[in-house]
Amino acid sequence: MLIHKDLPYSEQKTDVRLLDWFAPEGDCRATMVWMHGGGIEGGDRRGFDGIASQLCAVGIGFVSVEYSLFPQARYPEFLLDCAAAAAFVHAECAKRQEHPRVFLGGSSAGAYLAMMLCFARPYLLNAGVSPEDFAGYFFDAGQPTTHFNVLKYRGEDSRRCVVDEAAPLYHICDASPGRPIQILYADDDMPARPEQNEVLRATLQHFGYDMSLVEVEVMRGYSHCGYDNEEANGRWKIFSPFSGRGQIVTFPLILSLRCTAG
Repeated sequence: MLIHKDLPYSEQKTDVRLLDWFAPEGDCRATMVWMHGGGIEGGDRRGFDGIASQLCAVGIGFVSVEYSLFPQARYPEFLLDCAAAAAFVHAECAKRQEHPRVFLGGSSAGAYLAMMLCFARPYLLNAGVSPEDFAGYFFDAGQPTTHFNVLKYRGEDSRRCVVDEAAPLYHICDASPGRPIQILYADDDMPARPEQNEVLRATLQHFGYDMSLVEVEVMRGYSHCGYDNEEANGRWKIFSPFSGRGQIVTFPLILSLRCTAG
């Protein structure tokens, strides 16, 4: 595994945003760009060496992204960061492959950010890429309504289920990217999180999304992101880099993700 840490991908105001890139030593069949969890006010890009090693062993690169956080950041600064990181990784992969297979994903708050990049098209478009440029999307226990900390820092009740311009659901339309989507949540997840993800599934179907490209997995017997490091359920479902039709396969990966609530 080739490890490149602290790579700058963007300069925002006085800060330089960094990412860690783990690449297979041989052929790279696909690359996963990952946004960590932590409620957009915590969490860290570090600590993903374990899952990166397992992905690289099957020819899949892994990129862990740093992004701005509350309270220093304000919406949508962290989305601009993640869009810039996604565009940077896609451009770097395109230097090596004519048609790079780059996936976007995240856990908890990171899944919310990945959802926004998938459905709120201007973020990626303004960064120089489009949602269709990515091979698929992975949402682990994300919030498809307006994120609770976006509400909190607006001075609103963070328990509310709000669908406005800061909600992934708000942006789902006939122009949604038509790429494989994997949705994962626990049956004992955060309050309203299972129901919200089922609304996400239903909304995609309502807008005519090809549901053969959408897979929803309920992790039964677990709390929010509580299935980390479980060997029995540690078969981290990711998009197959081998499938021309965007099918989804399961790799036997014991999760080493450290997902905090958010």
